Amino acid sequence: MSKTSKNVPAVIEPVEHNKVTQAILDFVSKVPASKIDSSANPDAEAHRIANAAARRAALTAGSLALPPGPLGWLTILPELTLIWKIQAQMVSDIAAAYGHHASLGREQMLWCLFRHTAAQAFRDLVVQMGDRLVFRRMSHGIAQRVAKQVGIKLTQRTVGEGISRWLPVVGAIGVGAYAYYDTGHVASTAIALFSGNMEMMDDADDAVAASGAAAATAAVLKPKPKTVSAAKTAVKKAVKKVAKKAANKALASTARKIAKKADSVSKAASKRAAAKPRKPKSE
Repeated sequence: MSKTSKNVPAVIEPVEHNKVTQAILDFVSKVPASKIDSSANPDAEAHRIANAAARRAALTAGSLALPPGPLGWLTILPELTLIWKIQAQMVSDIAAAYGHHASLGREQMLWCLFRHTAAQAFRDLVVQMGDRLVFRRMSHGIAQRVAKQVGIKLTQRTVGEGISRWLPVVGAIGVGAYAYYDTGHVASTAIALFSGNMEMMDDADDAVAASGAAAATAAVLKPKPKTVSAAKTAVKKAVKKVAKKAANKALASTARKIAKKADSVSKAASKRAAAKPRKPKSE
């Protein structure tokens, strides 16, 4: 009987997605302040802020991923929280650089941080109308639904990160590189949001939009008088056309029968004439 190898790592359960969900809800409840003023060149300032935040996130994630084995698993959720904090401050500073910090709320923060992670989770929160992004006021139910879907995606991702923690140096480099890459995605979303057109839909506007959509649906489903009249006219024309074709077909059939009958009569007469004996000519 062979002995169990001491190098085989123990099986450790990944971070539960409900813990990640609760951490997201607690985190986005407060938008961080910013010390950045509105910039004359917001694009350049936003990219400077993004690069600095990405380097800081990579260093933080790589440092927390250094402890090997089970100890490394315990640092996953604290690492996520610290990375979110760095990214949230970056989003706040980018909004301030574009002069939109006053319009930065929980909805925009959640969108910037996690859109690239679970885009489908925001279908009830954000609507794109042309070149505008319209945000709905986030209720507690919508916030829970979005955070839950994002939490599931993040939990699936932490499985791979947890495995990499069994390789102290190589794993730390990989985790740091991914944090840099992830922060770059957050920065791109924030720059696109605050450099473009953004609107917030209030509850009253939401109700008006819903009633307008209902009225439009009813108008489509309700038959219009002109449409009904046109349909009746089209039906009458179709019936007449079919009747005319039927009459023409009947006449043609009758004519064919008469011609066939006449042909048979003609043939019979010809036969009788041929069978009748000829009288001899008188001398």
